[in-house]
Amino acid sequence: MFSDKKTGRMASDTTSQQNTIAKGTVITGDIISDGDFRIEGSIQGNIKTPGKVVIGKTGTINGTLKSANADIEGKFMGKLLLSDTLTLKSTAHVEGEVEVGKLSVEPGATFNATCLMKGALKELNNGTTGQQAALEKGKPEKGQTA
Repeated sequence: MFSDKKTGRMASDTTSQQNTIAKGTVITGDIISDGDFRIEGSIQGNIKTPGKVVIGKTGTINGTLKSANADIEGKFMGKLLLSDTLTLKSTAHVEGEVEVGKLSVEPGATFNATCLMKGALKELNNGTTGQQAALEKGKPEKGQTA
């Protein structure tokens, strides 16, 4: 009558659902979730999720945000730690410390933050470093003598 497949599907559906903080809602405190977030209200505290966080035009966060991805249209103040991509829309206003894998900024966005981009460094000249390329061409690299 009841199968395990149905309960397994329901459990996985809950992690793919999006949490929404509606406009006019103010939350003070820390939030930890396995799901994605859309924030149109105000959060004074920390958010931790392995998913994506979208801060809408009316949304504000003052605290620390740890997630994989974030799209910001509203305001963020604090520490932003993303394992993948930060996308700033033209209406975004970000202040604080930012650590991301990739950064996308639309014209008009305000970005007043110290930024650290982590991840693998791309090698220059098809797999050779700048020093190796200079040595191969027989030219000294900046700061070296021939």
